[in-house]
Amino acid sequence: MTEIAKIAIVDDEVHIRALLEQTLEDLDGEPEILTAANGAEGLALIERERPQLVFLDVMMPLMNGYEVCAAVRSNPDLAATTIVMLTAKGQEADRTRGLETGAHHFVTKPFDPDEILDLAREILQAS
Repeated sequence: MTEIAKIAIVDDEVHIRALLEQTLEDLDGEPEILTAANGAEGLALIERERPQLVFLDVMMPLMNGYEVCAAVRSNPDLAATTIVMLTAKGQEADRTRGLETGAHHFVTKPFDPDEILDLAREILQAS
């Protein structure tokens, strides 16, 4: 029996969390979708639940996405976690910082839900 995938959505904007949840519900295998509304809550969720995939907003209260990403990357138990950073900031410097912090992908808001779905499928099939 294959393990049910866990996906974490960490974003302080409730409508973004809802859109991502709705989009990811179309994945095969009915993944378990977990959400957090700020960086500190998100990091605790990631450490506790160990999702295979995390959609992580950059600009959030308590801890920003870069700080959460760096904390996840510094934990060897979370090495298999794939991080997709989401941001309204589309500058190349932001993208570079995200990738240097350890994110695997960087998506600019507003995003195309179909692209998010395709990316999630690709990541989960590879894990």
